[in-house]
Amino acid sequence: MLVGLSSTAEDWEIEVRISRRLLYHFYWGTLCLYRPVSLLYCLYIFCKRPVVITNTNLVGPALHWDLEYLEQHMGGGDYTVFLSRNHKFKYYDEKKSSHDFSPPTRRVDMKLAEFARRVRNWRRGDERLYLQQALNNTVGPAIVQDFLNFRWDWINSKQKSHSWGSLSSNLLLIALEGNVTPCHYDEQQNLFAQIRGHKRCVLFPPEQFECFYPYPVFHPHDRQSQVDFEHPDFIRFPKFKNAKGQEAVLGPGDVLYIPIYWWHHVESLMRGDYTLSINFWYKAGPTGQVEYPLKEYQKVAIMRNVEKMLVEALQDPQEVGPLLRSLVLGRYT
Repeated sequence: MLVGLSSTAEDWEIEVRISRRLLYHFYWGTLCLYRPVSLLYCLYIFCKRPVVITNTNLVGPALHWDLEYLEQHMGGGDYTVFLSRNHKFKYYDEKKSSHDFSPPTRRVDMKLAEFARRVRNWRRGDERLYLQQALNNTVGPAIVQDFLNFRWDWINSKQKSHSWGSLSSNLLLIALEGNVTPCHYDEQQNLFAQIRGHKRCVLFPPEQFECFYPYPVFHPHDRQSQVDFEHPDFIRFPKFKNAKGQEAVLGPGDVLYIPIYWWHHVESLMRGDYTLSINFWYKAGPTGQVEYPLKEYQKVAIMRNVEKMLVEALQDPQEVGPLLRSLVLGRYT
């Protein structure tokens, strides 16, 4: 069960559960949201379980951000925008792209004013847009001041108490309603803060790794599920039927802790407006003394390392699968 607190009123929660417009209707299970007692969320973070945290005021100074404000204060730099002919924005690693790989989206550099204009004028049938930009020193002084006024005392205390590594980036996300980030996992701890609009997140633990059939580590879609959630192919991916998810709907001011190696699928709810979010990505902390049996997320890390070593040793990614099959069928079946 994903423990958390919705920042919205009970009537909104009922509407979300009964009549919200989803892009797909695949069912994973139920989720009960309730008000945790003070600091209970810390236990969930300690146990690397997802939790919705409210009343932190972590990004309070940014809750007034909208396209007009950002146009005025973000500065004149170029920002990374992905364009898609459909609503899906599956991540791909350009460094791993090969001549036979066709990216599902187009990445372009765009001024904030141009992005805002296209969002305001967007009509069904147009290319969809999704701004994904790490905040850097090109932003204007007002944004810098808002950023400095985030609750860094609160988030730094979480970093210290849970032995996370350094903050690697703050990614600003501005999405059209209905945009979807397909299911994937990250190799970092993530505090995902909602600023404008509502997002639906469905999460799955590392224990269900085999249900999602991730791409090989050398593939551009590394860490992404091969399963199309809207049209799952149960012939190719039969274990996907066993996936049991945990759901959270985030409103302005909510913070979702997404633990390292947890699968998550994120959707901007179709409420007639764009959504705005910012995440706080922290590197994994020092390993320390290994305790057995290993946790499931540790096993995922081991699998990744084994696969990487085999690719390096064999010098041909296509040989990895046959070698692993020979190993398992010859010794462990």
